[in-house]
Amino acid sequence: MLKLYYAPDNASLILRLALEELHLDYETVLVDRGEQEQHSPAYLAINPMGQIPALDTPDGILTETAACLLWLCDAHPAANLGAPVQSQKRGAFLRWMFFLSNTLHSDLARTFYPDRYVPKATLSAHHQIMTKRLKKHFSTLDSALSAHPSLFHAGSALSLYVCPLLRWSALYPTDQEPWFALSQYPNLAKLAQQMEQRDSVHAAVKAEGLGANPFTRPKLPMPPEGSAI
Repeated sequence: MLKLYYAPDNASLILRLALEELHLDYETVLVDRGEQEQHSPAYLAINPMGQIPALDTPDGILTETAACLLWLCDAHPAANLGAPVQSQKRGAFLRWMFFLSNTLHSDLARTFYPDRYVPKATLSAHHQIMTKRLKKHFSTLDSALSAHPSLFHAGSALSLYVCPLLRWSALYPTDQEPWFALSQYPNLAKLAQQMEQRDSVHAAVKAEGLGANPFTRPKLPMPPEGSAI
């Protein structure tokens, strides 16, 4: 059985959504951020980077969200989460998967945790620079949804990655004025609405306390176990 090491409303949410879309049996193991368990010796033995998630698979333990998601897509090609290796759409699929992972998600992390990246005296300037970059990323992504509807359909791997990023952009950082407005990106807004109707999202909402409209009207989570931060 697959085993997902998770924390509520963390990047592991993306993998939970994928596992639910695939209707796979899986076990969850809480990594409680409130107790800093991601830095414990036991978890560092699983993921030496001390990051969440990790996915225990028949091929061994995988880390890095995009790598785990890509493994799930390739292990279950008939599910149409991504583009199979021999598909003509494979290149475009990989392009946008790694845009989400290496560019958008990475820049969000730098925005949410600025003290890890810049001196305290530059935090305000850093926030302005990063949110400007992120708005450009979201505009690029909004256009990509029009150009590649078959890759970004509700329930696809790309949609499972995109929608939690929309959620977190609306919620964080909590010590700054809101900077993200979903209404400015009509294609992303439509996708978020469609995703909220899916059983995979309903399951994640229940498991992690995400609220009735986790992508279109997100609220801070109230998880039944563990801590999101």
